[in-house]
Amino acid sequence: MSSAPIDGQRHPAIVILDFGSQYSELIARRVREKNVYSLIVKHTIDINELRLIKPKGIILSGGPNSVYDQGAPLCDPGIWDLGVPIIGICYGMQLMVHQLGGLVKIAKQAEYGKAPLKISNSTHLLAKVYQDSTVWMSHGDSCESLPEGFIRLACTNNTPDAAIANLERQLYGVQFHPEVVHSTYGMVIIANFIYNICGCEPNWTTEIFIEEAMNQIRYQVGDKRVLLALSGGVDSSTLAFLLHRTIGNQLTCMFIDQGFMRKGEPEFLMDLFERKFHLQVHYINARERFISKLSGIFDPEEKRKIIGTEFIRVFEEESKRLGPFDYLAQGTLYPDVIESAGINLDSKTGKRVAVKIKSHHNVGGLPKDLQFKLVEPLRRLFKDEVRQVGRRLGLPEEIVCRHPFPGPGLAIRILGDVTHEKLNILRDADFIVREEIKKGGLYSNIWQAFAVLLPVRSVGVMGDKRTYAFPIVIRCVSSEDGMTADWSRLPYDLLECISNRIVNEVKGVNRVVFDVTSKPPGTIEWE
Repeated sequence: MSSAPIDGQRHPAIVILDFGSQYSELIARRVREKNVYSLIVKHTIDINELRLIKPKGIILSGGPNSVYDQGAPLCDPGIWDLGVPIIGICYGMQLMVHQLGGLVKIAKQAEYGKAPLKISNSTHLLAKVYQDSTVWMSHGDSCESLPEGFIRLACTNNTPDAAIANLERQLYGVQFHPEVVHSTYGMVIIANFIYNICGCEPNWTTEIFIEEAMNQIRYQVGDKRVLLALSGGVDSSTLAFLLHRTIGNQLTCMFIDQGFMRKGEPEFLMDLFERKFHLQVHYINARERFISKLSGIFDPEEKRKIIGTEFIRVFEEESKRLGPFDYLAQGTLYPDVIESAGINLDSKTGKRVAVKIKSHHNVGGLPKDLQFKLVEPLRRLFKDEVRQVGRRLGLPEEIVCRHPFPGPGLAIRILGDVTHEKLNILRDADFIVREEIKKGGLYSNIWQAFAVLLPVRSVGVMGDKRTYAFPIVIRCVSSEDGMTADWSRLPYDLLECISNRIVNEVKGVNRVVFDVTSKPPGTIEWE
C-alpha cells in the first residue's frame, strides 16, 4: 500500500504501523472517532517515506509475534529519532523496548482479558484515567527491563510495566489494548495521545471530507463523463449522491437487475434515485439472463463465479451502448484498500498474506479494454464514515442504515440450485423477517438480518393435512465491522411472530429455524 497521501489529498495526522494486529483497523477508526485523520501503513515503511508524510504522531500496533522470534516484524530503527510522539500498543510497546536496548522475555504468567490498572504516574498519557480502571490484556511476553530514560506509568497484578514512557523523547507504550471497548478509559488514553501529546486538531469531519472530495473529483474529472454501477447499497448510493452534487449530468448511473434482489427493491431504488432525486439511472433488466445461467448449478463458488462473469458481460455491453465514458466510479472503501495491499500478516508465521476480494464486489475484474480511469472518492473512509457522509448528503435513512447485502444477492441465500419458485419463497420470507425486526425497533441494532432457504423438505401438518415443504432459516447477527459477529438475541415473542407469519403467509414453507452460530466458527452468509 502506498504510504503517500491518497489521491494527492491531505496528509494523515496519525500514522499506524501495522504489525499484523487484528485491531489495526479498529485503532485507525478510534482515532478518526476523535476527528483526527489516520492511515494504516506497512510496518516496513522506510523512514524517508514517513518524513514525506509528516505525521504528528505514530502508533505501533499489536501483533501475534514475539520480538525475539526469528523473522519477527520490525520497523525502521530511524523511527525513534524522527522527533514525533510515538505510542506502542502491546507488541508495539515490546518492539520499542527491544529496539531501544531493553529486554523482553516470556512472561512468568501470561495475561488475557480484563485487569485493573494501577497508575503510578497520571500525567501526560494517563491524565484523567481513573485508578483501578479496567484494561484489556492479551499477551504472553513481558518487559524484563526498560531502556534507558524510560519510566513506569502503571502496572497490573501480573504486568509490572503495563504503561511506560520516555517523557523527554515523547515515546510511550501500553501493554494493554486501549482501542477495545473492554478498556474503560481507552478512548481517554487515545485522546490524551493525539490531542495533548501530538497536538492534533479535530479537523477530520464529514463536512470537511465532502468539501475535499468534491474538489478532488472536479480536479480529476474535469468535464468528462463518469459511469457508476449503482447497486442500492449505502456505498454506491452515497457515491452517487456525492458525484451528482459535484458533476451533475456528467454522471450516468447503471442499475443492473440480475433477478436476485430483495422483494420490491428494484422498483423502490428506481423510484428513489430517478424520480425523487433526479439522478440519471439506466435500468437494465437482466433477470432471465442471470437465472438461466444458474440452472442446475449447486456449488456456491460456481454460482458466485457465474454471476460475476455475467455481470461483467452485461456491464461491458451496456457501457458501450451508453458511452463513451472516460471514468468509472467505484465505491471502494478503506478496508478494501488495506486488504488489496496485502498488509495483513499470517497469525502463525508472521508473514504478510494477500486477501482475496470477491470479483463481484465493486465491479472487480472488468475487461481491460474498457479503458476506464477510476474515480474512488470514498477509498479513505470506513463503513461508519460512509454512512455519516450519506446522511450529510441527504441520503434517505432507509438506504443509510441498509444492512449489507452480498453481490450475488439471494442466489447465495438459496442453498443449491436457484429457481423462480425458490426466489419467490425466499423474497416473501425475507421481507417478513426484516419487516418484523423493524417493527420491533431492532433493525438499527443488528448488523444483518435475513432469511435463508434450505435445499431440503420436511414433513408438517397444516389444517389437518400433511405437508412436505421447505424450511426457512432466520439469520440475525450483531457486529461492528463484519469481520467477527455474534448471533443476535431476539426476543422470543418476536421470533414467534416471524415464524407464524412465514408459515402462514409464504406458500411452500412449513418450518422456521433460528441460526445461533457466531462468526467464527461460522460465516454470516450460508454460502
